[in-house]
Amino acid sequence: MPGLSAPVEIRIDRWGVPHLYAASRRDLFLAQGFNAARDRLFQLDLWRRRGLGLLSEVFGEEYLEGDRAARLFLYRGTMEEEWSAYGPDVEPAARAFTAGINAYVELCRRRQAPLPPEFALLGYGPSFWDPSDVARIRSHGLHYNLGEEVSRALTLRDFGPEAEDLRRVREPSPHRLRVPDGLDLSVIPDDVLRVYRLATVPPWAAPPGGQQTASRAGLDGSNNWVLSASRTATGRPMLANDPHRALTLPSLRYLVHLSAPGLDVIGAGEPALPGVSIGHNGRIAFGLTIFPIDQEDLYVYTTDPADPTRYRYRGGWESMVRVTETVPVAGGEDVEAELWFTRHGPVIRQLPERNAAFAVRAAWLEPGMAPYLGSMNYMGAQNAAEFTDAMRRWGSPGENQVYAADDGTIGWCPAGRVPVRQGWDGTLPVPGDGSHEWAGHQAPGTLPSVRDPRSGWLATANEMNLPPAYGDSEPTVTYDWYAPYRYRRIAETLESRDDWTVAECVRLQTDQLSIPARSILPLLHGAAGDDARTAGALELLRGWDARLTPDSAAAALFEIWFRRHLRPALLGSALEHLLPGEESRRALTRIMPAEDAAADARVDLDLLLTPGERLGPDPRHAVRGIIQDTLAAAYAETEGLLGTDPGAWRWGELHHSLLRHPLADLVRKRTGDEPEWMSLGPVPRGGSGDTVGAAAYTSGFRQSGGATFRLVVDVGAWDRSLAMNSPGQSGDPGSRHYRDLFADWAQDGAFPLLYSRSAVEENTERVLMLEPVPEARDAGP
Repeated sequence: MPGLSAPVEIRIDRWGVPHLYAASRRDLFLAQGFNAARDRLFQLDLWRRRGLGLLSEVFGEEYLEGDRAARLFLYRGTMEEEWSAYGPDVEPAARAFTAGINAYVELCRRRQAPLPPEFALLGYGPSFWDPSDVARIRSHGLHYNLGEEVSRALTLRDFGPEAEDLRRVREPSPHRLRVPDGLDLSVIPDDVLRVYRLATVPPWAAPPGGQQTASRAGLDGSNNWVLSASRTATGRPMLANDPHRALTLPSLRYLVHLSAPGLDVIGAGEPALPGVSIGHNGRIAFGLTIFPIDQEDLYVYTTDPADPTRYRYRGGWESMVRVTETVPVAGGEDVEAELWFTRHGPVIRQLPERNAAFAVRAAWLEPGMAPYLGSMNYMGAQNAAEFTDAMRRWGSPGENQVYAADDGTIGWCPAGRVPVRQGWDGTLPVPGDGSHEWAGHQAPGTLPSVRDPRSGWLATANEMNLPPAYGDSEPTVTYDWYAPYRYRRIAETLESRDDWTVAECVRLQTDQLSIPARSILPLLHGAAGDDARTAGALELLRGWDARLTPDSAAAALFEIWFRRHLRPALLGSALEHLLPGEESRRALTRIMPAEDAAADARVDLDLLLTPGERLGPDPRHAVRGIIQDTLAAAYAETEGLLGTDPGAWRWGELHHSLLRHPLADLVRKRTGDEPEWMSLGPVPRGGSGDTVGAAAYTSGFRQSGGATFRLVVDVGAWDRSLAMNSPGQSGDPGSRHYRDLFADWAQDGAFPLLYSRSAVEENTERVLMLEPVPEARDAGP
């Protein structure tokens, strides 16, 4: 391998985890890039093409619109400023990492290493990387809260604030919406985010026909917690983390052990980035969940009737900046793409007929904001102080970091770049005329944090976790937090015992008790079964423990009832008291949560438990009537799906995981068929988007989100840690590690994440040696 100064040993254990041992950090990151390409080359190449706007080059003109959108949202500052924002270690690591990828690509081009089969199926080969690729591409991050801004604006525009209150909860509450001075909601088109969605949602995940994609809130959540020594059976701290994302084939994350003088870290990151972001280094363990900082705003401009590329700004006209780029197209001529920018950011929509234009300001487009790249700064921290100090450089996405050190320290440290909005709160789009500018960013390290709490534990699950002391004088973090139900279940369970083990933490990560279900079930005690189906539903649900296990009949009935019948009936009834007939039906379509992200039951529970007069003058009677009317319909639908014998109903018969390769449909379209390895499953699944063991699902009951990667670290007894990375470590369908973990994951299992050299050697399946080329052996690092 060119560039190495000394041999690097890669030991692959029997679960497919590579353990890399190098003589220097530069050699280590060279080897990490090489090894990532060995296991995930097609995934890496697709990630790069999608992020840089180069899909048309290999897939044809139908990807042109997506390529243009991706290029709008690339980082466009200087690389000198970008690299310096992370500190001195990130650029050298990125250069070594991409050199390692390129070394493997070169082997494939020389036919000295096997190409992943996707390249042959689709008729192209992998490209070489530039080090800037890992930093310029930003669209893979989790970004907040542009979608909510626009959904809120459109609901206010068409149906008013009361309807918006039924669409989504805002916290801290109460929070009154105020349309910014100078903003005309009527000028915002329904499709204003089309280009933004194309840039931030993979093109193979976008809906057909130009439809809007839904907000991802409720799909991309996570859980984490730390336990002090006083809370565990071992007398050692523990850390658990299970980040939730869309289910993909191969998985989003990749486990790796990186060992060189001064660094010995193991855990998971995204395959296209150097380092790891979740794991431990033999001194401190760390894990993250989304802390949903509002890092985005939609700016609405008044444009010059004589020249739509000029917009009103502080009493004058300012010109947009045009950037023209050439997009190569497979099977056709290159296309010139015009990209327009205002002082705030990329222009995503123009409406010359309304003298309007729209652009996005995003903190994640600023220097030092490449998603997760900042983990390079903290993964070598040797204690809590070094770890929290390193988090001061963290930019995007906003994260709740929890940590546990071998000296017994545990803590919570949220981090991320928080825009300062003076006199406005970011909940709605704003005029782009200079009246709503950011006043810089909150100073790093000033978000609230906790170390060594009296309770002996800390947990986060994307819930609103700002303390009451974080008041109005502080910059707004966001008003769009996730539902609190996963956190509440974690909290009540952690508090219930002080003899936690690693295995029990895994059980909690996969817990399937639904707090929304547990809250709703008592309302059934006063319900009457006036017909056979209602009586049958009541009988089944009244004895249920609110656990959405795969073998539960009641779980199947409840999920069908709650999401498909009770929720629309509740919201529909509330809207009927606000809006006339047809308008209320249109409003219901607008405010119903997206099926595959419906993990927020706060509005539903509020309407059921404290309806006030929103359901009419006799709310108890209204709730009782809605429950009884919808139970019968839900029971009938369940019969249609699972048969007429409720004794044979099983939630896992409906709720399932089916993994599909992102380009399976394209391969089928081009070849008329697809290889069997492009699909895995289906397998039965428990849980829902409301449970700690998160398993959001589509209208066809296919799991759309959740934790395919999980980690529980036994701090100080590192080899006793457990992990999961479904469906397997490898993206090569010819590897036995392509799908070897899928069945165990479906059963909520885990495997040992080994750290010590002796344990790794005992469980080594294969050894790879990377040698310097002879003329480079004495060249030095």
